Amino acid sequence: MRKQFVNTIENILTTDERLVLLLGDIGVWGFNKALALYPERVYNIGILEQSTVGLAAGLAMSGFIPVIHTIAPFLVERSYEQLKLDFCYQKMGGNFLSIGGSYDYAALGCTHHCPGDVGILKNLPGMEIILPGTAQEFDTLFRDTYANGHPTYFRLSDRPNKNSYNVKFGKAEILQRGNLATIVAVGPTLNHVLEACTGMDVTILYYTTVTPFDSETLKNNSASGKILLCEPYYKGGLTAEIAEALSLRPIVIDSIGVPKRFLSNYGSADEHDLNIGLSAININKKLKKLIYG
Repeated sequence: MRKQFVNTIENILTTDERLVLLLGDIGVWGFNKALALYPERVYNIGILEQSTVGLAAGLAMSGFIPVIHTIAPFLVERSYEQLKLDFCYQKMGGNFLSIGGSYDYAALGCTHHCPGDVGILKNLPGMEIILPGTAQEFDTLFRDTYANGHPTYFRLSDRPNKNSYNVKFGKAEILQRGNLATIVAVGPTLNHVLEACTGMDVTILYYTTVTPFDSETLKNNSASGKILLCEPYYKGGLTAEIAEALSLRPIVIDSIGVPKRFLSNYGSADEHDLNIGLSAININKKLKKLIYG
């Protein structure tokens, strides 16, 4: 997905003179070509994330379209106040592309983990949040939104889904229709969800846009009233949106995601998935319990 990010940005730099890329000492090597070709619009600011967001807001006020890239905890948690005040409060457009959430940098521990990014960004009025599941989906979603005048957070993953879909910003994809339950799969959780739901009479909705949330597709595909939410960040992030969308119906919601505790066991990201239950086996168990009790 990061290779596609490089290719997409390099291509847009050639076609849109408003685009400015600001790097935070992460992934700089990938943009050597862009740094050489567009030294006036590609900068490695270094480990100065808060200042970088402020600089990007100034560029946005001057008519440019800023793109900021670094790992999730530094971009979101360290720079939260600047995202809040310099972009969302001022209603400035910009693009914030992270890598490393929730624990793609698993072995580096808590300083490089960030399962809380989506949850805290959802509290910022006007912030758009996108979780592409593949490189192709990122390219589509970025091109559709990068110049829309809103602050937009893209959460890239080192562990993409196997297949790409014809995704659209702000819309959920209906991958399967069934009668017994509805599964809401967010971004890179789809691999596990599809495996868990093999042969089951359930509806599968695939969300690559978290905010704004597509309530209509959920309303029209949740007749069972049984909803299983699968998210790659702190669990329950979309529970309020689901409850509001279906507020006039009796519903049961269960969720699978990252538990709200520090992950102190070291290992790979896949090992973390198994340890916390973000796996196809556990999703299947949760789904059967939701359906059959």
